[in-house]
Parts: sequence; structure tokens; C-alpha cells
Amino acid sequence: MEEENNEIKSFKDLGLSEQLVDACEKIGWKNPLKIQTEVIPHALQGKDVIGLSQTGSGKTGAFILPILHAFLEAPQPHLNNFFACIMSPTRELAIQIAEQIKVLGSEIGVKCAVLVGGTDIVQQSIEIAKRPHIIVGTPGRVLDHLKETKGFSLGRLKFLVLDEADRLLNEDFETQLNEILEFIPSKRRTFLFSATMTKKVRKIQRMCLRDPVKVEVSSKYSTVDTLKEHCCFVPAKHKNCYLVYILIEMTGSTAMVFTRTCDSSRLLASILTKLGLKAIAINGNMSQSKRLEALEQFKSGECKILLCTDVLSRGLDIPEVDVVINYDIPTDPKLYIHRVGRTARAGRSGVAISLLNQYEVGWFKKIEELMGGKKVPLYTAQEEEVLLLKERVSEAKRSAEKEIKESYEKKKRRGEGDLSEDEEDTDKYLGLLSSKINKSAKRKKTMAGTGKIDNKRRFK
Repeated sequence: MEEENNEIKSFKDLGLSEQLVDACEKIGWKNPLKIQTEVIPHALQGKDVIGLSQTGSGKTGAFILPILHAFLEAPQPHLNNFFACIMSPTRELAIQIAEQIKVLGSEIGVKCAVLVGGTDIVQQSIEIAKRPHIIVGTPGRVLDHLKETKGFSLGRLKFLVLDEADRLLNEDFETQLNEILEFIPSKRRTFLFSATMTKKVRKIQRMCLRDPVKVEVSSKYSTVDTLKEHCCFVPAKHKNCYLVYILIEMTGSTAMVFTRTCDSSRLLASILTKLGLKAIAINGNMSQSKRLEALEQFKSGECKILLCTDVLSRGLDIPEVDVVINYDIPTDPKLYIHRVGRTARAGRSGVAISLLNQYEVGWFKKIEELMGGKKVPLYTAQEEEVLLLKERVSEAKRSAEKEIKESYEKKKRRGEGDLSEDEEDTDKYLGLLSSKINKSAKRKKTMAGTGKIDNKRRFK
């Protein structure tokens, strides 16, 4: 198989139909990526597939193309049946997958519907009534329609795809996924894709795949070779200053900044905007329409800096991302792989910088251990230059906190009971902010040492 793959130069060599080869060329897919080269021949032979590869390696094309090929090869187009169902853990990823299906399938008559939360369920029912061939959705909303929408049945489904499968088996989705499996036939084709192989992925393999072929492009947790990774030691109290310093240093680049909480993403976006760095936030507390609007601004280049939580760490293909900054280090080391995979996609180069305060060094060591003991080099930042920003950054932070609080209280005074989702926790957040700062200060005093971090120091 290895020798055969070395001879594959184009999508035509994979055995795909001429119509799909032409469609790939039209959207700029000139040559198949490694995961596509390995997966598609097995899929065209009618086998179930488990595909494991680094984030940003082209997994979406690896399952879309075989489904569209099978649709073309079917003796009768399945106009009255739902041909394939693709499950995603996030709304944005589901929408992105559907967009790629529509582009690739536009000339072969494939209709696709997106079923995700946060959007009008009645409008989705209308789309279902049009009998789309492919359903792309999140488990909760797909299950809602299976139970409540008249005429929606997956009883004759030919393909089931589970994308980002490790996420689909967390506590939020596992029960829903088990119920969905009861609505679909056991005689079907199943593709399971993930950047990482976990116990949960093995569990779902036993649940719903028949004698699958396992394709593993990368045998360990790793990042792509075209990604330049750095870490930067920063005192916790000056973290905002370091973030602003790095973004100024990289003026003109498109950056995604990952935070641990929804509140942090919103506050930081406001701080950066007040400092003249146009930024926008996306997090799980925002309504779906606002999330899509913000994502479109970022994709179009209207806004160069995106503050986000791990709701955007998976699967999204945003080619314009030059830099990923981990403002907060993820507590789950595997999330680091997904986050930094938002840049350096499909052979492009990219930069990832992780800001480490004194409380996050241990977490980052676990990330390096996960990547086989890899040592991430330091990012050089001149502390004297960074601290020149301190006064301006502090003032912007005070102004942002005041503005957020006033906006929320103004809506409360107007009696708007249904505040937008992104503001529901604001008052709780602002109320707890000062107490968190005080507790943090007390905790620092009890720790050994001064807490001052030398940016030239290395892990021991």
C-alpha cells in the first residue's frame, strides 16, 4: 500500500469520478493530502474507516469525497431518502463542513441541510421537508428533529460520519449519540475521524463500526512541521501587557487568541479594541447568529484578531490565520494540539505562542511530554518594552470593565428580561472579579519565592 500511495499524484489517481476531480480543481484542491491519499481508496472499496491525523491535515475532504462519489455511483439518486449524516461537536464546524459539501456537490445535484442549535428549528424543519441528501449537524439538534419532525427518518441512511469523534463521546454528547444510533440502520457505512485516538474513540469504534480499516497518518500527538512554536514566561499580573506587545510586534498578521473562559474572551476583545487593535470575540455564551457574524468578519479580514474559547479549537479551516496565541494554557494537553492547528494548515506556515504565568508551567510541561518530550523554544520579549504599555493597558481594562457593566445594567433597567446569551453571566463575572483578584493576591503571598519570572529561564 505504501508503494501505491507514493505513485498517487492527483485526485484522479485515487479513483474518484471525473466530476469530482473537476470540482476539486475548481476550488483549488490540486493534489490530495496524505490523509486523503490513505483513506479514500479504502472508502471507495466499501470499507468502514477510522481516520487519525493531525489537525489541519485535510480530514474533511477524506470523508466528503467518498460520499459524493458513492452518490454519483448509486443506480438511482436518492431523491426521497437521506443519503448521509455527518455529526460534528460544534455548530461552526458543522456549518463549515456543509459549505464544503455545497461547493463540491453543486454541479452534481447534491442538496445539504445543516441542523444545529442556536438557529430557527422551524426553518430547519422546512429544509428537511425539501429532502436534502446530506444532513450535517450537532447531536442534540439532530436528535430533536428525529423525535419531533414529521417525515424525518434516517432509516435508509447509507453513510454515517463522526467528525472529531473524541469530542462526540464526552458527557454532553454520548447519551444523545447512543439514541441517534437507534434511529439509523446497522447496515450502513461508517467513517470515524479524529486528530487523536483516545479510549472514547476506541469505545465508539466497538459501538458502530464493522471491521474497520484504521488509517493513522501520525502515530503520536504532534504538530505539523510548518508550525513554529514558542513559549513566553510572563508574570500573571502583566499577562495583558505581553499579549498586547506580541500583537503589536505582529501587526498585519491574522491572529487567534485562545482564552479559558467566555468572560475573558469578551473582556480582552474590548481591551484590545480600545487600544486600537481591532478585535472581536467568539465564545459559547454568544447567540449563534452573533458567533457566525463574528466568524465572517474574521474570515473576510475585516477584523484581524479573534478572541475565542475552545469552541473554535476544533476542525475549523480558516486559511488566513497566521498566528495562534494561547493566552491561557489549556488544562487538557490534547487541546493544545487542536488550538495551534488553527494555523499552519495544509502545508502553510504559521506561528504559535503560549503565554505561561507562574501557575501554568506544570500544564505546559505536560503538553511537551504529550508531544514526546519536545522542548518548545522561548519567545524573546524585552520586559522593559513590554512594561511601557502597562499604564495604557490598565486604563483600557478599567474602561472595558466599566463599559460592559454599564451595558448590562442599562438593559436590566429597560426591563429586557431576555438578555442576549453573551451577557447573561456578565453581572456575575463583574461581581466576582475583585474577589478573584484578592484571592489570587493572597495565594501568591503564601507561595515560596517572589513569583517573579525570568523570561530566559528554562524548565528543569
